[in-house]
Amino acid sequence: MTTTTGHLIGYARVSTDDQEAQLQHDALTEAGCARIFTDKASGKNTDRPELTAALDYARPGDTLCVWKLDRFARSLIDLVTLVDSLAARGIGFKVLTGALASIDPNTPDGRLMLQVVGAMAEFERSLIKDRTRAGLDAARAQGRVGGRPAVMDADKLAAAKARKAKGESVTAIAKALGVSRATLYRALDESK
Repeated sequence: MTTTTGHLIGYARVSTDDQEAQLQHDALTEAGCARIFTDKASGKNTDRPELTAALDYARPGDTLCVWKLDRFARSLIDLVTLVDSLAARGIGFKVLTGALASIDPNTPDGRLMLQVVGAMAEFERSLIKDRTRAGLDAARAQGRVGGRPAVMDADKLAAAKARKAKGESVTAIAKALGVSRATLYRALDESK
């Protein structure tokens, strides 16, 4: 139900701090959203404080607007539950882009489309997860390891231990080696 009597409220989500929500914000602003709530959390993360705030802020007659369906729900069950709870409170739901952009999820046809598209999105996410896992397993089998390179190599660890034995402070050692104190503490602790 996309009603014009209330306000359009925007919700945006980016998965990591490296991603930018500006594209979503621009689309939501252009659609007429009076207020936009933004989370920085992966889709599997259940703690989305800004989504909770958006849901608390919405009043009957308002419409919650998202740029794309995958920015809103983590799974098909999550999607249906959220849309049902909005409808029960008299709040509409609108998707700006993708398969549901022109669908009203509160009609029987719209609800069917919502469930079909949600199921396809969930299936696609699980395929990506499976392919990623298979790729990591294949790389490991070839002796390659993913992830960030270690900051503390054997030479830095030896230097750190020698400086610590001389009574130098952890802060001074970390600064000299170009690492954080936490990294230095962790490396020293793991080497025991």
